Amino acid sequence: MSTSTTRVPAIPLRGGTQIPQLGYGVFQVPPKETVEAVTRALATGYRHIDTAAAYGNETQVGEAIRASGLERGEVFVTTKCPNEDHGYEEAKRALDGSLRRLGFDHVDLYLIHWPVPLHDRYVETWRAFIDMRDEGLARSIGVSNFLPAHLQRVISDTGETPAINQVELHPYLQQRELRREHERLGIVTEAYSPLAQGRALDDPVIVAIAERHSRTTGQIVIRWHLQIGNVVIPKSVTAERIRQNFEVFDFELSDDEIEAIDGLDAGRRIGGDPETFVHP
Repeated sequence: MSTSTTRVPAIPLRGGTQIPQLGYGVFQVPPKETVEAVTRALATGYRHIDTAAAYGNETQVGEAIRASGLERGEVFVTTKCPNEDHGYEEAKRALDGSLRRLGFDHVDLYLIHWPVPLHDRYVETWRAFIDMRDEGLARSIGVSNFLPAHLQRVISDTGETPAINQVELHPYLQQRELRREHERLGIVTEAYSPLAQGRALDDPVIVAIAERHSRTTGQIVIRWHLQIGNVVIPKSVTAERIRQNFEVFDFELSDDEIEAIDGLDAGRRIGGDPETFVHP
């Protein structure tokens, strides 16, 4: 399959926007490697780039997009509000800083990176997000790492439902209860660390499925995410893996194969606990 002609499905978001279901994440990509990595991803065909102020590479993401020759409207860009910038005025300043670093007048999606319930300012932050969306600074707004109680609180206190919740989600942490809550509320589920930071790639169940399809184990896991309805943002800095992770639209997993991967769920987190995580 030619990556240049692959059509990535788009998932509708609240407010009339759409997000490409497969994106490219730059978490833990050093700034000095980010321009090359994002340039390679865009050349492969990715049109959805996920960054964050806390990653320290927004400037390089913006540089790569401008150098790509693509129109700004062709690339869906997400960034996130840092934990230390919770609060109404703080959040507005945070987005202003992100826009300056990216070199954009708006982002396509702005997320509260973590709820940080210890500080209890995420509702106030969400109010700022609503206003920033209404001002045209973010086309869509959402959250990351929110649990059902956090979602219910922002909705009940503001009347506004997040468009998306980006959470750790992979074969060993499938977040079924949270996904059901998202479906009930009309919130899109987005998966970060979708390959369990590489831990899922050697799993015997996934290896066997990959062998049947003559695919990499990474392609199998990404395909699983797509078929269960997740937006997914794998990260790699190697050219071959970036290409492989994109070539997942010319095959399908069977119901039995989906069920086999579903059976790997162990409720096992790799990242922080949303109830207690504070530091970026």
